[in-house]
Amino acid sequence: MTLLFASTTAACLVVLAVVAVRIDSQSRRSGLDHEVGSRAVGLSRAVWFDTGVLHLEPLREDELAQGAQVLAVLQVAPGQTPKVRNVVPGRSSLPGRDRLDEVWRSVLDEQGTVLVSAPAAGGGRLRWAAAPVWDEDRIGAAVLVGTELARSERDHDLLVRWLALGCTALVCCAAAVGHLLSGRAMRPALRGLAQQEQFLAEAAHELRTPLATLRLVVERGSSSGAPGTSGSSGAPGASGASDEALRLVDRLSRLVTGLLARARLESGAQRVELVPLRLDQLVETTVEELPDHESVTVSSEPVVVLGDPDLLAQAVRNLVENAQRHGGPAGSPVEVSVAPGLVTVRDHGAGVPPADRERVFGRGVTGASSGAGADSQSRAATETGAASGTGAGLAIVRWIAGLHHGTARLADAPGGGLLAELRLPTDVPRASSSSSHEGPGTVGA
Repeated sequence: MTLLFASTTAACLVVLAVVAVRIDSQSRRSGLDHEVGSRAVGLSRAVWFDTGVLHLEPLREDELAQGAQVLAVLQVAPGQTPKVRNVVPGRSSLPGRDRLDEVWRSVLDEQGTVLVSAPAAGGGRLRWAAAPVWDEDRIGAAVLVGTELARSERDHDLLVRWLALGCTALVCCAAAVGHLLSGRAMRPALRGLAQQEQFLAEAAHELRTPLATLRLVVERGSSSGAPGTSGSSGAPGASGASDEALRLVDRLSRLVTGLLARARLESGAQRVELVPLRLDQLVETTVEELPDHESVTVSSEPVVVLGDPDLLAQAVRNLVENAQRHGGPAGSPVEVSVAPGLVTVRDHGAGVPPADRERVFGRGVTGASSGAGADSQSRAATETGAASGTGAGLAIVRWIAGLHHGTARLADAPGGGLLAELRLPTDVPRASSSSSHEGPGTVGA
């Protein structure tokens, strides 16, 4: 923030300084031209021709002539080259002969005052003004007045140095003030982030503790209600309810963990660390850890990707559990396939209409839009977990895919059913991507 503020300030000051330098240069040149031109015109009116004779006596007493740094008169007789007269302070102050001839031709062409820059024969750059002196109907002479450019250029260079120094000082002051203000402005945001991280930590503790306690209670109730246990009726319905309760507790615990991790990542309190890992092993291990994995078949080939093991496992788990819950009757087969950069999960349910396939990835979606039909509403609701979920499963899958620079989408499966695809980039080191075992630095299942 401070660097951006200082850079913007520096750019603005540089633009203003360039404009000021150009304006000063043009103003000094205009002032110098006006001064030397006015002096040359005034002196050209002070001298005159009388029957072909040029009278220069007024130049000895004229204040304009006395104030000129360099003064000379170019006189030309018909058919001859210009002759230099009345040179002040000396001949070395004038330009070379070729340059004088060029000035004379310019006066004849312009029929008026001419302004040129030319070096003196003795060194130094001067600004010259040549004003014509008329001899009846022709130009018989020209008054040449010169002034040095060195003083004006020195003043201009001094201005440039002061502008550079001032701009540097202003940029430093702006950077210091910007740093102070940005630090003061960011302080509440940083304090808010710290408070949010503290809240997330406390929420994680407060949510996981009752879930762990609930699991212990359900397990104790399940063991006490087992057949042959004292005081137990051994009803199979109670055992099934206990198993279902355990599965729901486990799923809720994973969901809480995932949501808390997502909140930390989105707030910037935690960063995703992508490491090379065996995607096929991760998928196989994740499926094996599911409570009802008997109906899930996995076909895979060795694949290495860059990813976060916990997040990718959560994405795979969400896809498989979604297929188990909504892909047909309980125990319906689910096929999981792992190929380079692709994980697919297929079920044999009714599928999702194309119009709802993007909507079901929305965060918190628990039902169909008003424009969908009844079948669409039922499937979209179950895909997002309205029947037995929170509406966050597929949204989390797409969010995890985005963190890994991948995509998640739904498509029709060949022969019926729904095909969920999780695509991931496979830009990993060659040694890791082609090996069939875990190489150095590769995370396995």
